[in-house]
Order: sequence, then C-alpha cells, then structure tokens
Amino acid sequence: MRSPSHVILAIIFFIYCSTLSYISLAQSSPQDFLDVHNQARAEVGVAPLSWNHTLEAYAQNYANERISDCDLEHSMGPFGENLAEGYGEMKGSDAVKFWLTEKPYYDYHSNSCVHDECLHYTQIVWSGSVHLGCARSKCNNGWMFVICSYSPPGNVEGERPY
Repeated sequence: MRSPSHVILAIIFFIYCSTLSYISLAQSSPQDFLDVHNQARAEVGVAPLSWNHTLEAYAQNYANERISDCDLEHSMGPFGENLAEGYGEMKGSDAVKFWLTEKPYYDYHSNSCVHDECLHYTQIVWSGSVHLGCARSKCNNGWMFVICSYSPPGNVEGERPY
C-alpha cells in the first residue's frame, strides 16, 4: 500500500505536468497569434484580423505535412502564407515577431523591399486580408514549424499593403 505522501506527490506531479501542458498550448493560442498581428496592423492604421477555424485547419494540415522534413516550402494553396521554423518550443508569437523584423526593409513610398526581404511583414499588415489561421508542428529534427494563413491573400503585385 502506498503512503499518503506518495499519493500527494503523485497528485502534485500530475497537476504540475498538466499546468506545463496548458502553458505550452496557451503560448500559441489563436489569441497569441492575433495579438501580435493586430498590434502591428494598428501601428499602420489597418483593421484587425479575426481568427478563422478553416484557415487554422488548413495551416495545421500543412504543418503536419512538414513534420518529416521541416522544409520552409510554401503550400502553394489559395491563401496568403508566412512560414517560420525555430529550434525548441518556438511560440507562435515568436514567429510573428520574427516576421515583423522585416518592417524596416519595406519602403512605403516606393512600395518595395529595400536591401532585404519584407514580404512576410507586408502580408501581416495587408489591409485586404481579414482572416487569420495559424498552426505549429514539432518536426522530427526537433525544430518547430510555424505557418500562418491569410484570407484574402496579400502581397498583390503593384498594390500597397495599406
């Protein structure tokens, strides 16, 4: 028979593990993705995105397809798309913040990227995009694959994001 202290320790361990699992999931909740996106959009006067479960399912399906190789290859689907990968438990908000580092490379006056990539940034702030769905998957190599899908897609050649 187990002593009461063993039972109590088992319960504490279970609660601890459950809390860790919840924290991990909470760090990539729809709201975490939306908050970072919508803060960037507000900075340039663009309306907020809303979460879309169809886009989320599409993103999760594609993220699952990348588990074996974690390659940053676009899905070639009907939506706008940003991809990222990172080692460990890269949070969704970390991926969005990474894409936002491209902001200095977008020149509004010439509507072009200067010196580097900026198309992840312009997709985030694309005023015509109104829906967002994102997902993550843990790849076999230990890296985290992150995808956000946007509808309608942005980065239409010749048009300004905002």
